[in-house]
Amino acid sequence: MAGHSKWANIQHRKGRQDAARSKLFSKLSKEITVAAKMGDPDPDKNPRLRLAVKEAKSNSVPKDVIDRAIKKSQAGEGDNYEEIRYEGYGPNGVAIIVEAMTDNRNRTASNVRSTFGKHGGNLGETGSVAFMFDRKGQVTYALSAGDADDVMMAAIEAGAEDVESSEEGHVVWCADTHLGEVSAKLEEQLGESESAKLVWKPQTTTELGMEDTQKLLRLIDALEDDDDVQNVTANFEVSDEVMAELSA
Repeated sequence: MAGHSKWANIQHRKGRQDAARSKLFSKLSKEITVAAKMGDPDPDKNPRLRLAVKEAKSNSVPKDVIDRAIKKSQAGEGDNYEEIRYEGYGPNGVAIIVEAMTDNRNRTASNVRSTFGKHGGNLGETGSVAFMFDRKGQVTYALSAGDADDVMMAAIEAGAEDVESSEEGHVVWCADTHLGEVSAKLEEQLGESESAKLVWKPQTTTELGMEDTQKLLRLIDALEDDDDVQNVTANFEVSDEVMAELSA
């Protein structure tokens, strides 16, 4: 899930991380299997697989789970997975992109539509909200990677487009087609990143009050609980005051 930069903290403070651990491992494993099936099973020769493995490792997925996911691709599993994007609106008109990977398009479409409806949202047509986002590569580093100037210089040399540094760490943005190259060059300068992945970056965000934030989070939670859903992105943000209430 990606929304406001503080979303990771909200999610953590809600105490859902441990409960969702096995589901997260399953989603990451599925991406590894599909990436390996679509290309070479060697991460060094398959950029998508390399990024999928990196994302799994950054989420503490054990090596044996990663290895099994790659072996599944060679055993013919993952053949029928189809990547689908759904778009819609949540409370207060917040735009939402849902990325799914499914072996049954009808089941997934029905579940996603039902989830939107049950939580006050509306599923739209393909393209109805995607124009409000940019597809970007995102590489994240902890504060310990260096100060803002050092990270900025490394990012420029790596061919990145922008850097956002805050008390939460460093976020490096690049063109979606250059993520693998930029990530590799950054690691030469700054060491291993916390994460490197393709994301939908909102062009603008909608600030929500407490009530709408709670409604939206319930919708997002329900979408992410679906086994077919890989990622959910929304163009919202919350104030420090609402953050404090959510954390209480």
